[in-house]
Amino acid sequence: MMSDTLGTKVWFDPIGVHVAPGQVIRWTVHSNVHTTTAYHPRNDHHSLRIPERAEPWDSRFLVNPGNHFEITLTVPGVYDYFCAPHEAAGMVGRIVVGRPEGPGTLGFDYFKGRAGTEQWQPVPEAARKAFPSVSAIMSQRVVRRA
Repeated sequence: MMSDTLGTKVWFDPIGVHVAPGQVIRWTVHSNVHTTTAYHPRNDHHSLRIPERAEPWDSRFLVNPGNHFEITLTVPGVYDYFCAPHEAAGMVGRIVVGRPEGPGTLGFDYFKGRAGTEQWQPVPEAARKAFPSVSAIMSQRVVRRA
């Protein structure tokens, strides 16, 4: 979880990774205040962009350099996540666990018009542009910020 010294640019590094099911993922704050939060309706009505059988996460605010948050992802699929205070600035990331599948492989507006999704928040435009492609993650295994 990174930021320039003025806090005008924020990002996850790496922004995309491919891991095996059961691998522990750890985010560590290097600067600024951040969260790692799964795209899931339980997280402030965000649209579902993790596998349907997966548990969503929200680290809450990580304030000090060195603060960290860990999860173990066991359900195969694509997991999209964001930093709550910096989502609109494009601070997002993507994890592919095993094989790519699930809502994270679909277009950002896949849920529009489906019953029960009326309150879901769409992914902001800056965030949409920031995500690495699933194909880049699968071929490179680790994608750094461009």
